[in-house]
Amino acid sequence: MKRLFLFLILVAAGLFFLPLPARADGVIIIDPPPPQGPAYLTVVYHHVEVTIEDQVATTRIDQLFRNDNRFAVEGTYIFPLPEEASIERFVMYVDGKPLEGRVLSREEARSIYESIVRKHRDPALLEYIGHNTFQASIFPIAPGEEKRVQIEYRQVLPLEQGLVEYVYPLSTERFSPQPLQDVAITVHLTSREPLKAVYSPSHDVSVDRPDDYRATVGYEARDVLPDRDFVLYYTVSPKDIGLNLLTYHPRGEDGFFLLLVAPPVEEETQEVVAKDVIFVLDTSGSMSGEKMEQARAALLFVLDHLNPEDRFAIVDFDSSVSTYAPELRPASQRAEARRYVQDLSAGGSTDLDGALQRAFDLADVSSGRPQIILFLTDGLPTVGETDPARILARVRERSHENVRLFTFGVGYDVNSALLDALAGENHGASAYILPGENLEERVSAFYSKINRPVLAGARIDFGEVAVYDLYPSPLPDLFLGSQIVLAGRYRQGGFTTITLRGTAGGQERTYRYEDLTFPAESTRNDFLPRLWASRKIGYLLNEIRLHGENREVVDEIVELSLRYGIITPYTSFLVDETGRVLTEEGQAESRLALATALPQQAPAVGKGGVDYSLEVQRLQTGYTGMEQAGLRQVADKAFLRVNGVWTDTTYRQGTPTTPVTFGSESYFALVGAHPEWGKYFAVGERVIVVLDGVAYEVVAQEVPPVTPPAGSTSTPYPSGTPVPEHAPAGASFPVGWTVAIAVAAIGLAAAAGLLLRGRLR
Repeated sequence: MKRLFLFLILVAAGLFFLPLPARADGVIIIDPPPPQGPAYLTVVYHHVEVTIEDQVATTRIDQLFRNDNRFAVEGTYIFPLPEEASIERFVMYVDGKPLEGRVLSREEARSIYESIVRKHRDPALLEYIGHNTFQASIFPIAPGEEKRVQIEYRQVLPLEQGLVEYVYPLSTERFSPQPLQDVAITVHLTSREPLKAVYSPSHDVSVDRPDDYRATVGYEARDVLPDRDFVLYYTVSPKDIGLNLLTYHPRGEDGFFLLLVAPPVEEETQEVVAKDVIFVLDTSGSMSGEKMEQARAALLFVLDHLNPEDRFAIVDFDSSVSTYAPELRPASQRAEARRYVQDLSAGGSTDLDGALQRAFDLADVSSGRPQIILFLTDGLPTVGETDPARILARVRERSHENVRLFTFGVGYDVNSALLDALAGENHGASAYILPGENLEERVSAFYSKINRPVLAGARIDFGEVAVYDLYPSPLPDLFLGSQIVLAGRYRQGGFTTITLRGTAGGQERTYRYEDLTFPAESTRNDFLPRLWASRKIGYLLNEIRLHGENREVVDEIVELSLRYGIITPYTSFLVDETGRVLTEEGQAESRLALATALPQQAPAVGKGGVDYSLEVQRLQTGYTGMEQAGLRQVADKAFLRVNGVWTDTTYRQGTPTTPVTFGSESYFALVGAHPEWGKYFAVGERVIVVLDGVAYEVVAQEVPPVTPPAGSTSTPYPSGTPVPEHAPAGASFPVGWTVAIAVAAIGLAAAAGLLLRGRLR
């Protein structure tokens, strides 16, 4: 028995380094389909805990299912196994008891999926065509009864040029008839090599990094139906500053890329740049009470966390402008400054321009140090220069490459357009503390992120590869424990050396990263187009606010929003059941509607202005638009529901389509020939999708059969084989390896089952 188990482990070992992300999740399907009521069990909660130690990922899943029907049902638990990584261990429990099941080959799983799709008239499972699958029968479940399913599996995540990807497909929770009460994912990372970037392009996660070798990533949500997979990247590198590249290059258009640049968390291997910090605090009458108390506490936090070589200055302003000292003071003199801060009180009007001018007077731009100005206000300019355009022009005259201006708007009675422009034109960023939020916590948390600069004035040279439309631009400074996430486009693929430059301690620093590949064709990382488009839309919305509306910018916003399904509060009208927006005339009408509405939707002052600023910031940091009924985002495509048909937004009304009968042999043959198309056909029972230049239309009535196009692009390469990201679209996974994967997976499950039975006996 031990020899058999060892043999199976050795067979599976060749599968450990398949170079694509793992995807696995489970769903309970009611079989046979109920005459009425939901076809799936409701998922009450879904908790996932992941431990990744030196690329070995152990995933523990805890799901609670409930039968919301009025009658008892039989359930079939389907768990699509990760197709790209070897499963070392797979254990399943139902209500605390081990449950036996069996591993189905891809062909067996496909047959079951096709059967379920036909029975339920629900194509959602087509997304998992091409996967081996674990199947188990759940005993009859009474009305209102709950079943707790726990799964644990272990896999090895491939390391590619210092980058590791982990994927957990939360999107399968769309099978639940009701929103999930609780969704939580926690990932514990441990690495022997120093961790650099830790980044999720799919979810708004928290990241706690106690040192260079550990990190904890968390995501939580309530009352949601998750519609996208959870994706996490982390990078490891012995270099002082790590740099990693992700690319996506579809046929027929330019490529997309994402660059992750990150220094370490700790200071042991990286010199921290000395800086000057100038804190400018509004002490006008509107700041009285709790706001003033919190502002004083935030300023004291900054003083207490200055680095030994830092210098500081304090400017406070109301009807007039005052300073703690006439020039910058060393951090060692903070004790006297603390007493000055504690004596500050609120009263008077707001000389915003005078305070900005005094801050620039104090900045020592000739020192070579970063000059960081933290500017906090809760009001509009009321004395001195009050014209926002003139205030901005006066600051523009004082701007310098060493100055970083960060603005904090407190409440809604601020000129957010002015604050955004001040920060944007001076290498900084704007932040807004909304009513009810803790000012001290927000400012202190922000300062903690920028307290330890390691590279100022960062610049990147891409060598022989032509890149464009980079966001953010210009690049921000690099701080210990932070990262730069740069999205962009590229034209011709090829090998190149990327060079990162910047200054530290007044001296130029250069870092080179050789043998990086921008592939001529790549179907991996298909989330990149939407992430890039989100950032560009944010940039364009900001341009309109700063420089006024123009036709070209409006045209781009409409085109990008529609193409990638990035719907903002200002483009929500694009989602229209009539589908007129998918005609040339409809798009012209949409551009006109946006150009007319934006001036009213982007006010400079008040709640509307702050909301506009926050929306732009969300888009610029990778947020991919608001949820909208009638819109679905799938990989690099978006679908609008038009007269009951989920329609690819790249399709133009009136273009001839190739009809395919839902559930027919042609329907499944198309997905079988191109499993990567399954995610598009899984959108719904009625679909129009443009693939390889052909508009396929899934219809209910019988139509002549369709011959699938030749070739498949979805399968990986054998273990030990270098994987060219620009591999031809027709490249396929050899049949012998497919059989080996299936045999190994079945053998492992069988061996685990035999061992488990032996222990139970």
